[in-house]
Amino acid sequence: MSGIGFLGMPELGDEAKRIFDEDVEDLGYVMNVSRLWAYQPKAVKLFFGLFREVSVPHGLDDRQRAILVVACASAFGDSYCSLVWGTRLAAAAGEEVASGVLTGSDTGLTGEERAMARWARKVARDPTRTTQADVRELRDAGISDERIFAMTAFVALRIAFATVNDALGVPPDSAYRTRAPEAVLSAVTFGRSFQD
Repeated sequence: MSGIGFLGMPELGDEAKRIFDEDVEDLGYVMNVSRLWAYQPKAVKLFFGLFREVSVPHGLDDRQRAILVVACASAFGDSYCSLVWGTRLAAAAGEEVASGVLTGSDTGLTGEERAMARWARKVARDPTRTTQADVRELRDAGISDERIFAMTAFVALRIAFATVNDALGVPPDSAYRTRAPEAVLSAVTFGRSFQD
């Protein structure tokens, strides 16, 4: 197996092989991010555990998590997560909704979801510029302080994960050329390109 991004392939231990096997079982191929994180498979498992820990117990459902990831990834300029999660959002809410979150128009979102998407973009673009008024907007949309914290931690962790992948040159999986809906592909005009 050749390298991925800017790095060569590490020696594969049992944990990395298990991640690869899970990818093949779930998707039919090994994801590019799994190849990169084969350098530290325990760390990637911890990341995924943290994603769940900060979001699921605090009332963030699959659709809301997808909105947060798509909004922050597109604002951050990460094509990989935008394609993967944009495809998930399209499956859950429709292509128009996914395209709207990717482009920032937020077409088809509820008032609460629009507030969540705006917050995710602010955190991704410049967290030092958020204000009390931004948090008030979330509260006015019906989001509790507990969920505001959970959303913020979730978005920050997603940015950290994407930063490692992007900095080391990991391209989106080629499978998303056909797996992603056309509206999602058309909206992702940023970040790293597909590489065969």
